[in-house]
Amino acid sequence: MAKKYALLFIIAVLVFVVVNLSVTDISNSLTFANNQEDGVVDKAPGEVFTVKISFENTGESDGTWSVNIAFEDDSWSQVGTAQNLALKSGKKGTLTWDGTVPANATINSMARLVVYYDDSFKALDWWIRVVPGAELCIKSSAVE
Repeated sequence: MAKKYALLFIIAVLVFVVVNLSVTDISNSLTFANNQEDGVVDKAPGEVFTVKISFENTGESDGTWSVNIAFEDDSWSQVGTAQNLALKSGKKGTLTWDGTVPANATINSMARLVVYYDDSFKALDWWIRVVPGAELCIKSSAVE
């Protein structure tokens, strides 16, 4: 009876290793759709923003990934909420996040968008530059 359980244990370990290797291989087949747009977006402290990212499964099998974003800078950061993305081979999908620039973000600082998925990450060429929320405008003047 002990030999039977030992054999079942070895089979379970082998199945675990094969599945783990498959998931590792799958994570390398997630690509970001060609992004023709990038740049700097000006936002004031406390202002909201929306991030939309398109992905494609370029692998040969279906895949599932845990995906999250963060805007990162030395003086401030904003982290999204992780989302699950399941794509069949060759299919595309889009995820959306809403966020708010922290109220204490340093004026003129710039945070870069970084995408985290499974054990990988990719810094994209999107930046939020923090600008003053108040602007002074001269409406009229007089000299007598």
